[in-house]
Amino acid sequence: MSAHFFPVIDRARLQQHFGIVLEESLTWPDEINPQDAAPMVRQHPEHPDERQGLLGLFGLLPHWARDPTLARRTYNARSETAMDRPNFKEAWAKGQRCIVPVECILESGLDEHGKACRWQMSRQDGAPMGVAGLWSRGWSPSGIALMTFTLLTVDAPDHPLAVRLQRPGEDPRMAAILPAAQFDDWLTCPTAHMPTMLKPLPAEQLTVRPAPPPSVRHAPMRISNIKGDILI
Repeated sequence: MSAHFFPVIDRARLQQHFGIVLEESLTWPDEINPQDAAPMVRQHPEHPDERQGLLGLFGLLPHWARDPTLARRTYNARSETAMDRPNFKEAWAKGQRCIVPVECILESGLDEHGKACRWQMSRQDGAPMGVAGLWSRGWSPSGIALMTFTLLTVDAPDHPLAVRLQRPGEDPRMAAILPAAQFDDWLTCPTAHMPTMLKPLPAEQLTVRPAPPPSVRHAPMRISNIKGDILI
């Protein structure tokens, strides 16, 4: 499952590869766990031909949810069933799609000796990855409206890298990484076309290597300490 990732930190890369500019006052951790804030991209609600960059909290909260800890279980959505699951079906039906700018996705697996190892998957060409997601307006414990998102995943039983990173007995899955040429198509396509766009990115476009240990975290932005700077 794609529960951790390195987000795009460099603002020039966000503008170059995703066409978004975030306010200088907004900050986010260099490693994202569920309930952390990270950059995301969606179709601009007032200018449909433009993209909008926001900070969103990792872990989708439907509008009816009043328990913010739900985000610990909604950071991934299976693309094959999201349209039917209570936590995701409204966002899917309304076409509330987003793209999450990611430098690499972190996975727990086994090394060549069978020992637990943390791996990172990134693009072979060094460009950041745009992962398909869904967004929803959720609520902080104090009733503040905020943006939340989930990463969509796809079945990948024949993908050599997905198979390598899964522990024995688990179904090989991977994040739905979009080709850059399809970013706008994903944000604007009819809802009925969404499943056709979600498929594993070919293994030859990706690389996997051991990941560094988790970084020291300095006051990450979480639902529990949100102060209104990612209001929607």
